[in-house]
Amino acid sequence: MTVAGVAHTYRSRRDEVEALRPIDLVVEPGSFVSLAGPSGCGKTTLLQLLAGFLTPTSGTILVGDEPVEGPDPERGVVFQQANLYPWLSVRSNVELGLRFAHVPRAARRARSGELLALVGLEDVADRRPYELSGGMQQRAQIARVLAPRPSLLLMDEPFGALDALTRLRLQLELRRLWLETGTTVLFITHSVDEAAFLGDRVLVMSPRPGRIVLDEPTPYARRTDLPDDPRSTPDFLAFRNRVGAAIAEPGTAPTPAG
Repeated sequence: MTVAGVAHTYRSRRDEVEALRPIDLVVEPGSFVSLAGPSGCGKTTLLQLLAGFLTPTSGTILVGDEPVEGPDPERGVVFQQANLYPWLSVRSNVELGLRFAHVPRAARRARSGELLALVGLEDVADRRPYELSGGMQQRAQIARVLAPRPSLLLMDEPFGALDALTRLRLQLELRRLWLETGTTVLFITHSVDEAAFLGDRVLVMSPRPGRIVLDEPTPYARRTDLPDDPRSTPDFLAFRNRVGAAIAEPGTAPTPAG
């Protein structure tokens, strides 16, 4: 994914709000980028531009060689609240996009079975979403978004409403899913710890109008042999402090990814 000179200003009859200053960004296929920053800095605006929900005021966005001109199944979006259909089973929710795409029933069933096993929900496939915990609902939403095999997964604070233990467990599961599927991920979060731990790269945005003020690889990147307590290692703590300082100090100069 390539973001070239992308800026966005919200305009109304009364005023204008500059949400994003021009941003240049390249996200390599198969990478996992965490995006952090203070409230109102434009993180969600950037995600909506990448998803095709908004059109940038200036600049261009390419996914592969194709310009982003609107929503597309190639760009799956996971929201903070699991927006599952309560009258459908978990399996039917996961299969919904495939059904709209006229994928044959047997292929839909095979794909949903594969994904439900991947997120650990095969035993509750026939339950309704309201019978599941919040963490299980989010796992079902992730499975549904992955079903059409999107090339880019956009996640807007998907664990923000969960309790601390569930959030930690889902962070580990998401990291495992990313390593197993190779899907490109852009993950928005308010949590410094979450940003520093997940994926292989962290971006920090300044207060509005948003611009990138830090861009660094994470301590663990693609490692599968994590320490027993990865968040207590000196490397992690030092990195976490740099991310936190970049959020707290808007004037921090951008640091290129290594």
